[in-house]
Amino acid sequence: MLFPQFRSVLVERVFTECGVVHIVARTLDGTASCPDCELPSSHVHSCYEGRLADTPVGGQPVVIALTVRRLYCDNALCGRRTFVEQVAGLTFRCGRRTPASRRVLMVVAVALAGRAGARLAAVLQTRASRTTLLRAIMAVPDPLWAVPEVLGVDDFATRRGHHYGTVLIDCEPGRPLDPLPGRDASTLAGWLREHPGAEIICRDRAGSYADGARTGAPNAIQVADRFHLWQNLGTAVEATVRLHSTCLKTAFTSSDDPTSDGDSADATKTMSPIEARIRERHATIHALLAQGHGIREIARELHMGGNTVRRNARAAVPEQLLTGRR
Repeated sequence: MLFPQFRSVLVERVFTECGVVHIVARTLDGTASCPDCELPSSHVHSCYEGRLADTPVGGQPVVIALTVRRLYCDNALCGRRTFVEQVAGLTFRCGRRTPASRRVLMVVAVALAGRAGARLAAVLQTRASRTTLLRAIMAVPDPLWAVPEVLGVDDFATRRGHHYGTVLIDCEPGRPLDPLPGRDASTLAGWLREHPGAEIICRDRAGSYADGARTGAPNAIQVADRFHLWQNLGTAVEATVRLHSTCLKTAFTSSDDPTSDGDSADATKTMSPIEARIRERHATIHALLAQGHGIREIARELHMGGNTVRRNARAAVPEQLLTGRR
């Protein structure tokens, strides 16, 4: 055979059926070592046939029907009584694929993961479900890494609004290093104490990360990354434009219609129903607050949620509530 993995087995026949290449083979007679005590044994207990999926040949999937032996372990001190012989490069314990096919699936899984990887594997004539690919990713060992000079710190949500974590990144190659549970200062400070060596910590503008970096790595320089700087600038500009949206609408209406005096009636005509409802609700809530009513009382009176009333109460002007398309 041309394939090195078949040197230690006897190939009995090869045939094609329904577009699938079938290889019937069996292991050679001889000794095999116990996986626990490594004592060679040739005492046969039984034989059985296993089916292995191999890499495709000529665009056709390959299935290997391999007959292997179950042997007795002759070592009385060993806890294993029987074991199945393994063929190097062809089988591994509890495996239904050859190592070559497993490597192909691992590469596809790391590149595309679940459903997308399953579709590519079908094109490669190596069918696998999305859960199989996800298990292949979980079986990949974590790469070895050292604490980088420039360490990136940011948060991520496992369930938005409820559960958050912290991800640590090597900023130079942009490679993630380690996820941490939670996003408080003590979690980051504990990790920095256990992994010293970071000279620059690139973080967002959250106060908890600043305290954690200051406690865990007092000699490190803290910098803000460009993404969060642009994000904060965009948020500030958006808030400013939102506060002056009425002025912009008045100027826009006046420039289009020279006869318009820019009064509130013309502004109301150009107002969308959602915006009108938000402004009316804001005015009603602030009128009730001025009369001395509390948040809960207003929520019961207007049949609104407490958070909605509280958000309207914190907004000094209705423009602060107008976001997005509004």
